[in-house]
Amino acid sequence: MYRNYLIRLKIAVLIVAVMILAGCSSSSEADEGEWRLVWEDNFDGPAGQSPNATRWGFDIGTDWGNAQLEYDTDRPENASLDGNGNLAIVARAESFSGRNYTSARMITKNRFERTYGRFEARMQLPWGQGLWPAFWLLGANIDEVSWPQCGEIDIMEYRGQEPTIIHGSLHGPGYSGGQPVTTSYQAVNDRFDTGFHVFAVEWEADEIRWYVDDALYQTVRSDGVPGEWVYDHPFYIILNLAVGGNYVGSPNLSTVFPQTMLVDYVRVYEAAE
Repeated sequence: MYRNYLIRLKIAVLIVAVMILAGCSSSSEADEGEWRLVWEDNFDGPAGQSPNATRWGFDIGTDWGNAQLEYDTDRPENASLDGNGNLAIVARAESFSGRNYTSARMITKNRFERTYGRFEARMQLPWGQGLWPAFWLLGANIDEVSWPQCGEIDIMEYRGQEPTIIHGSLHGPGYSGGQPVTTSYQAVNDRFDTGFHVFAVEWEADEIRWYVDDALYQTVRSDGVPGEWVYDHPFYIILNLAVGGNYVGSPNLSTVFPQTMLVDYVRVYEAAE
């Protein structure tokens, strides 16, 4: 009798475990149903091919108001597919248009601009003093209202000399430049230059949330900024790898070139109805 009781008890425990797992599965599916894919680039194509011109343009030039040292080009030497399903943005030490470094700054301006949603990219970052890769959003009305009135959402910023830390920030009127609303995320037993990680924001009318590998690490609400909330209009995407600048300082003798930021994909989702 006791043996039969133990068998029945084990069966009951198994049934409960299956029910719990089923419940978890249902919850996960519901979470996935919160977002619907509306735009993506998976960077598939042969090595050396330029990014899809219907999706990406380039900011060509230098400085951009941050004392950056590179000249950003649209050359395949600085931005092209690697043949393995990645975009490679490459910073090089070379003399070009009066600068000692080149790199690329890719934008979706006038191609894809959106208000609200989940914006994410899977990326592997470079390493070294004076490197400044970023994945960010800029208000599409910048030419009309200027910066920071247009707003800026930094999904991921990174100092190359700090390979375990990334930053998520907002720049707007009253909190810009060296005084953004910002929080850092520290990797545990990991580095952002040794493998791929997913960086994302979920942007809603009154709230923006930042994630690394789906771990939430910052939430900012409209009533939590020390100035005007200007995140109610279309923004466009920027991917760039800067060299030098106020945020990271200059490269030094320990910085090896070329340096590469790899991007596996960029995806944008809208809230599902």
